[in-house]
Amino acid sequence: MLRQYELVELVKSYDPDADEDALNRAYVFAMKKHGAQLRASGDPYYSHPIEVAGILTKFKLDSASIIAGLLHDTVEDTDTTIDEIRSLFGEQVAQLVDGLTKLAMIELKSKNDKQAENFRKLLLAMSEDIRVLLIKLADRLHNMRTLHFLQKPEKRARIARETLDIYAPLAERIGMQAVKSELEEIAFAELHKEAHDSIVARLNFLREKDSNLVPKIIKELSNDMEENGIHAVVSGREKTPYSIWRKMQMKNASFEQLSDIMAFRICVDDIAACYQALGIVHSKYHMVPRRFKDYISTPKPNGYQSIHTGVIGPENTRIEIQIRTFEMHEVGEKGVAAHWAYKQGQKADGKNYRWIRELLEILEQASNPEEFLENTKLEMYNDQVFCFTPKGDLIGLPANSTPVDFAYAVHSSVGDTCVGAKINGEIRPLRTVLKNGDQVEILTSKAQHPSTEWERFVVTGKAKAAIRRYVRTYKRDQFIVLGKEILERMFKAESLDFSEKGLVNILPNFEAESIDDVFAKVGEGLIPGWDVLKAMYPAYKQSKLDKVVDKVPVLKKVIKNKKSEPLRIKGLIPGMAVHFAGCCHPLPGDRIVGIVTTGKGVAIHTIDCQSLEQYADEPERWLDIAWGEEVENEMHTGRLKVMLANEPGALAELSNLIARSGANISNLNIVNRTLSYFEILLDIDVKDLKHLTDIMTTLKGSKEISYVSRTNK
Repeated sequence: MLRQYELVELVKSYDPDADEDALNRAYVFAMKKHGAQLRASGDPYYSHPIEVAGILTKFKLDSASIIAGLLHDTVEDTDTTIDEIRSLFGEQVAQLVDGLTKLAMIELKSKNDKQAENFRKLLLAMSEDIRVLLIKLADRLHNMRTLHFLQKPEKRARIARETLDIYAPLAERIGMQAVKSELEEIAFAELHKEAHDSIVARLNFLREKDSNLVPKIIKELSNDMEENGIHAVVSGREKTPYSIWRKMQMKNASFEQLSDIMAFRICVDDIAACYQALGIVHSKYHMVPRRFKDYISTPKPNGYQSIHTGVIGPENTRIEIQIRTFEMHEVGEKGVAAHWAYKQGQKADGKNYRWIRELLEILEQASNPEEFLENTKLEMYNDQVFCFTPKGDLIGLPANSTPVDFAYAVHSSVGDTCVGAKINGEIRPLRTVLKNGDQVEILTSKAQHPSTEWERFVVTGKAKAAIRRYVRTYKRDQFIVLGKEILERMFKAESLDFSEKGLVNILPNFEAESIDDVFAKVGEGLIPGWDVLKAMYPAYKQSKLDKVVDKVPVLKKVIKNKKSEPLRIKGLIPGMAVHFAGCCHPLPGDRIVGIVTTGKGVAIHTIDCQSLEQYADEPERWLDIAWGEEVENEMHTGRLKVMLANEPGALAELSNLIARSGANISNLNIVNRTLSYFEILLDIDVKDLKHLTDIMTTLKGSKEISYVSRTNK
């Protein structure tokens, strides 16, 4: 544990103007307040905030952050108040401590709720001052270092899982690679001990077996740089057990199949030297295909810059080489701590970070704490796909992202009104998976709204949160209309006066803030309509209520039909007129697209319909849709071209085969006739694509029929 004078000396070593008096007072204050409290290790509790402050000195934070680190648990675990912190140490320290204080006094329904609420408060605090996040990471890092002292395995596992899900990705987001790696390693060892120990044992074996290999490779790479006049420092490092395990999981590969367990770093003076060093490496060693990444020209969202390449290097060994400047290396290890905005007298505003702004949007759109936590976890995982806007702006997205994810990453309003996308100049479906380097242009329409179908293929938390918010709002509107209708009919049936003014007086009875809340709860079935009637008319006799009950089944039947009626097409704007295009006769099972037609609503086409070419220059008319649930006994028209033998009974055989298959001929047209055969176009009423395919298979088995195919003509 750091002594008082040692901590002060550490801070003053990089910040000579630090407030020495305040640091001393904070150190003593923390010791007194935590008093005789003990940690699970048996150490005095105050050793924890002192160690947290020590970690923060390695980040070279200002004295206000160090003081907040010393005091971060005093409000939660002692009788200290935020006002007391404010009066003794100032407003800035008080705000930092308040942002770090857990919501211990709030009664919540579950542990997940509590975790989500604590994270919500942390997010809001770090959006105001990013230093809150750094202090929190230092706090979590020391807690993880002492995790083994906790007696209960389930508690250790919960903390380790929370660390992997939230805090390690947060450290990665602000570029603090060293902190991220240590958090992941400790959590990995706790959650997957056997896998961790196995990988460590294999690494130890390789280290002993190839003890001279790493120095040889470093020496040869150093000589390569020196011979070409480049000042460089070359170092080698093993990848961490957790990163090796993650790669084994993702690639479904064994330890022996991994080729880049060793990584070598070449640090040079400037960017020009980076590319010069890359040229030297590639000219001397064979490059491994698909292993080159240039994060200098396209930095990661957290500011990370480096060139990564895989080569068959010295000693004929397959290795990864990272090339960067010394400054880039410092940023890569320390992240935002390497260049503090507030050191230049500016505010360390967390909203300057795009990912924090996106998390705040998710917070606004989430309906409950658990949904917020789920979408936040999705949003924080590593970005693996980099795409460009038409103006050349870089957008980082998780793997398997789609144009809808891209649209929401650009702006929420762009995502909400997205109707189509051009990927590298070509119109593509909204569920298309984006690849590195794709240029994406989002097509929008003011008439468009988020589709429930989108939630099936989007992967970012921001997109999922926005879609769910729209669906909730839309459903609520439907429940309000239905609930009002139920109450009006019920009151009318009993000749009772129904007024919204009367509802206002009974809002507290149903924990409702507005009349619409009551309507929505009735429509959703959370409140029986009878309860509302009895609340408005307490003296209403039970005998009359019994008469009303006789009328309920009819009402219930109407409501049930409204809720259970399936939508044939998903992704359409509610209430829009729909018709099936006669040019391609789409069937359930076909991939389809919607074309907005003036005065006619939406025309449904198959995705390969030739008539779609005429709309290629009108992307605003395209809708991304899909078939919904099947409607019982609903039939659709499929068109077949049949070549039939010109023999007596052949046409009857054709009709019988189709009838036995459960279909009906709605139209028949002979388009060509010779002495030996005639060619027919058939329109057949079928259930779906499979039904039509089964009929075609049946027809092909007939000796009178020589050719059958589906046609759009």
